[in-house]
Amino acid sequence: MPSTVVHCALAGLLAASLLGDVFDARAVAVVLGVTILPDLDAFAGFFIDGGHRSVLHTLLLPLGAAALLYADTRLRDRSFVRGRWRARGVRIAWVSVAAVAFAAIGLDLVAGGVNLLYPIHDQFYALSGELLFSNNRGLVQTFVELGGGESGAARGSTEQVHINSGVDPTRGAEPENVERVFPVAQSGWQLLLILTSVFVLGVRLWDDR
Repeated sequence: MPSTVVHCALAGLLAASLLGDVFDARAVAVVLGVTILPDLDAFAGFFIDGGHRSVLHTLLLPLGAAALLYADTRLRDRSFVRGRWRARGVRIAWVSVAAVAFAAIGLDLVAGGVNLLYPIHDQFYALSGELLFSNNRGLVQTFVELGGGESGAARGSTEQVHINSGVDPTRGAEPENVERVFPVAQSGWQLLLILTSVFVLGVRLWDDR
C-alpha cells in the first residue's frame, strides 16, 4: 500500500500544478499536512474494528469540506476564509481538498481499498482493473461491472476487513515481537513518483525564491 511519503509525493505534484501564483513553501506545507491527516485513522483501529481506512478515508470528508468551502466563498455575503486569508487562502483550501480526495483517499482506493462512504455505508471498496483497446475485443474496461449484481469492487465491512499498518499490524492484540513495517516506497513506480515530486517541487521553489 502507498506510504505517507507516496501520498505526499502526489499531493506535492498537485500543489505544484494547481497553486498557481500562491505557490510557496508555506502553501505546499499546508497541502502536504492536510494530505497526511487521513492516515491518522491507523490509530482508530485500536478503538474501532476496521477503523483504518474508514474513519478518515471516507469521501464524505472532502465532499463535505468542498460543500462548506463553496458555501462560504460563493454563497455567503462575507466569506470567513477570504476575509481571514484572502484569495490566497481560498486557493490553498481548494487545492488541499483536491489533495485529500486524490492523493490521500484516491491512492489508497487503488491500493488495498477504502471504506468510501463510512459511516453511512459500511463497505470497503478497491478500484482495480484495466482499460484498453484491442483489435479483437474492441474497447475493454474491467473497472466497473456493467452486468449488475454484487460489485466486484466490494471488499467487505469493518467487521470483515482489517488493513494492516505499522501502528496496528493485525486485528486485536499483537504479540510483543510483532514486526511493524513503516514503508517508504514499495515498488519502482512509487519511488519514481517520490523522486519526480521532489524534483518538481525543488525546481518550483528554486524559481520562486
